[in-house]
Amino acid sequence: MTDHELYDQLSGFISPNKRELFDRLAPLRTRHVTVVLEDIYQSQNASAVVRTSDLVGIQDIHVIENRNAYQLNPDVTLGSSKWVDIHRYRAHDDNTMACVEALRKKGYSIVATSPRSEHITPESIDLDRPLAFCFGTELTGLSPSLLDAADQHLRIPMHGFTESYNISASAAIVLYTVMQRLRASSVNWAIDEQALIELKLAWARKMVHSAAHLEERIRRDAEGRGTVN
Repeated sequence: MTDHELYDQLSGFISPNKRELFDRLAPLRTRHVTVVLEDIYQSQNASAVVRTSDLVGIQDIHVIENRNAYQLNPDVTLGSSKWVDIHRYRAHDDNTMACVEALRKKGYSIVATSPRSEHITPESIDLDRPLAFCFGTELTGLSPSLLDAADQHLRIPMHGFTESYNISASAAIVLYTVMQRLRASSVNWAIDEQALIELKLAWARKMVHSAAHLEERIRRDAEGRGTVN
């Protein structure tokens, strides 16, 4: 049974309104841009970034947990964490470099948000290559190792007396600006057809009660009819 066939069966157990949302929103998701959060310790900030990522259509969030456990506040996420994929790095000797290496293998340019950048801003960064935007702790920002490992450093222009934006504000500014530019560009930012159906299937599994048991029954029935591929 293909993922498409399984989704057709499983989606029959969710509401028409939700299926319409899946059909409308899944093609708007992207993996061309992703988010990296390093050692965020305030749940409201972590949650706000998840919510922003969902709203601008970013599917993947990579969470580095060297010292601080990553926690979400349901009053802030408002259910958005259900619709994004959160990848956690917490079992390695160096979780930061494990994340960086994993993203590099997937072709991402590692972008550190830092005042270190003199020229690159959300309005000017090159969008052709997949981008992983990294945001650091509330007090000290990104770790020296991630700053050194980054392929690019991005600065958010500031015109006031304080020296930095709150992390949730920084993420919102960067991600919204970049995604608006990306959608208006000729860059192929959308996920492919197979990934699209995989995403909708993953969403359906989260909506259907006892989805694993139901899926097993669907596959067993299909096998009984001789239609399993």
